[in-house]
Amino acid sequence: MSAPSARPGWTRLWPVALLLGALGLAYALGLPALLSFEALAAHRATLLGFVAGAPRLAGLAYVLVYIAVVAFSLPGGAVMTLAGGFLFGPWSGAALTVVGATLGACLLHLLARHALGGLLDRARTPALAALRQGLAEDGFWYLLSLRLVPVVPFWLANLAPSVVGMRLAPYALATFLGIIPATIVFSGIGAGLGQVFAAGGRPDLSAILAPGVLLPLLGLALLSLGGAWWKARTRRRAVDARGGGTHG
Repeated sequence: MSAPSARPGWTRLWPVALLLGALGLAYALGLPALLSFEALAAHRATLLGFVAGAPRLAGLAYVLVYIAVVAFSLPGGAVMTLAGGFLFGPWSGAALTVVGATLGACLLHLLARHALGGLLDRARTPALAALRQGLAEDGFWYLLSLRLVPVVPFWLANLAPSVVGMRLAPYALATFLGIIPATIVFSGIGAGLGQVFAAGGRPDLSAILAPGVLLPLLGLALLSLGGAWWKARTRRRAVDARGGGTHG
């Protein structure tokens, strides 16, 4: 009698097996090595020729590759964003990157939520129950804060909401809006890679941590947290008002 009840739990884990299998295959084929600055420098002429000859097809291919990189949590997201700016220009590259990264993150979220979304449902401690409720009600603002601060690993911000079963719509919107500022910065750096390649150097990604860039991003993150605070405060007031009306 125990086998049938255990089976549904195991069948929920097929997305994890899929992701691990795809990740292992990618490493076996040496794909992460192609997502490096050295590979971009070595193949830049071929890639620029492809973009010049078939810009729409090249843009679609770039988005599809970015989706795969994010969905399977492959290393090389920063190089991909630089490549977008280098190949398509700062603004078009940033737009393509935001689309690819958002779609890839949503795909990963759906797979991870299917496998992990019930973990906190089985947690009975008051702290975890409160955490789940808070993220379920105000998850958009918290995720937006994580997306805005580029020092938070992208894969971690992808998976954390999946554990609490966050809905897709707020997840997608917070991801889309939150990654725009840092993507524009990285894409702008990528647009200047021609001079870096000519000098035989490497791009300086520390620009994202410069006070002029990081402080505004932190400010936006704090504003989004303020939105979560205001929403929670409004909700508490509504509850108190209903309680007062009942007692009166």
